[in-house]
Amino acid sequence: MYTIYLAGGCLWGVQAFLKTVPGVIETEAGRANGSTSDLTAPYDGYAECVKTICDDTLSMRQLLDDFFQIIDPYSVNKQGMDTGPKYRTGIYSEDEALLIEARRYINEREDKAQIAVEVMPLHNYVRSADEHQDYLDRNPGDYCHIPLHMMKKYKK
Repeated sequence: MYTIYLAGGCLWGVQAFLKTVPGVIETEAGRANGSTSDLTAPYDGYAECVKTICDDTLSMRQLLDDFFQIIDPYSVNKQGMDTGPKYRTGIYSEDEALLIEARRYINEREDKAQIAVEVMPLHNYVRSADEHQDYLDRNPGDYCHIPLHMMKKYKK
């Protein structure tokens, strides 16, 4: 098993999609790499992200292939209609080997020079409030920047 934190704009859609990916065992909406543990303050550098726990049947490469299909990897601080630094794209981990894999994945892409996805060690992760967990399951008609066909990619 491995744990990776994926920031792809608004965390609601990212979590809803990742929950459907075969090999993803658990997801949790949260915020990564901010400067405080107090989420009542302005987000202080946080990126909205999804803590993603995967089993060994899901390679990092396949997970990143899926992740890159639901984000605009060239956009800085913007996904869909959501703008600002908290909506930046990123791949975070406490495991340096996973960060090396993520950097390799990006460096092997033909468009690597245009990619704006940050790859960084995880620090100061904070779980989002309960009302943000599995939000789109409870509010399926709400806004999401991820195309609907991607949300159905793995659903049977």
